[in-house]
Amino acid sequence: MLEAEGLMKDPDTDMPRRTIAWIETVSEARASGELKRAYRRSADPASGKVDHIMQIHSLNPASLLDHLHLYKTLMYGDSPLSRIQREMIGVVVSAINRCKY
Repeated sequence: MLEAEGLMKDPDTDMPRRTIAWIETVSEARASGELKRAYRRSADPASGKVDHIMQIHSLNPASLLDHLHLYKTLMYGDSPLSRIQREMIGVVVSAINRCKY
């Protein structure tokens, strides 16, 4: 019944949640070894949580770290664009793509 409503049971909380991606992922609670270290590096400093967009790399921790490096380079590296301008571009692109992230 959950699947018919676009929901699945979260393995960490046992509560229903919306399905975000069809890509198999490893939850933060189940991560170990290299993935657990990659999750620690990519976790949000304020919440300690790993964004879903990063969790899609859970089967390949090296790609997760590469994605993190790309993001930090684009958002914080040298650029003629200000940080605010970069964020605005991200918001516009997400809106055009109907991305709720």
